[in-house]
Amino acid sequence: MNFMLTMSLLKDRFEHVFYVPGNHDLWCRREDHSYFDSFEKLDKLLDACQKIGVETKPVILDVLGIIPLFSWYHESFDKELDIPGFRIPSLEMACKDFRACKWANELTNDENSLALFFDVMNDKNNDLVEEIKSKCSQIISFSHFLPRQELCPEKRMLFYPKLPKVIGSDFLESRIRSIHGNKGAASACHVFGHTHFCWDALLDGIRYVQAPLAYPRERKRRMNGGEDWLPFCIYYDSKFAERLSPCYWSDYYSQNPRTPDITQLAPWVSRFYTRLS
Repeated sequence: MNFMLTMSLLKDRFEHVFYVPGNHDLWCRREDHSYFDSFEKLDKLLDACQKIGVETKPVILDVLGIIPLFSWYHESFDKELDIPGFRIPSLEMACKDFRACKWANELTNDENSLALFFDVMNDKNNDLVEEIKSKCSQIISFSHFLPRQELCPEKRMLFYPKLPKVIGSDFLESRIRSIHGNKGAASACHVFGHTHFCWDALLDGIRYVQAPLAYPRERKRRMNGGEDWLPFCIYYDSKFAERLSPCYWSDYYSQNPRTPDITQLAPWVSRFYTRLS
């Protein structure tokens, strides 16, 4: 099992390894009959983590608290105007999750039922979270999905403008807010993934960071030698690292306001859809 091998290699190298599942982890491929559905696969992944010592629960490391957060996306997370006038593929066509994930009990991607289900999984760790909040001066929480839409470029900038409908959870942001409160950027950090955009931004007193490994083809397209970037060290010697750089989009939004009411596609995206039409 590739998952077991990967996690075992990481555990051999590092004293502490943490994990939360992402969407690709819960795909049930046609040729793989090991799982009845994505829930059964999730249970087996978490069991595997427990067996080899990979953490999926909050942990205190000296003055630092680390809190993994389970999450899933829901379409209503997207609060910004859609792009009119172009034939953009449906979510079902563009997002493999709708075909590769198998959900029971009428839970679906298009409503908030899945996002709520995954968020409720965090409740079993409430006592550990409260202990971390009382004992730790610095906290890192992390999730696969996005907690805020401002952590993704506006739709007009995206080659797939419907992307914000399959990236994040409002439940996740509420939970992060309850964890970090008003600690401030020197003490509060949330790490996320999924969209593969390098990001480092301060929003309402919390630092949000994404330092994606990304696909090999994406690394080759990175500017400024990004193909050879090493994993980003976010915390060392009892303090958070300086800003991740370069982060093209979060750097852009640090200098330019977000204007989601503008629905005219960016030139590079417009050219792409014009060629397709």
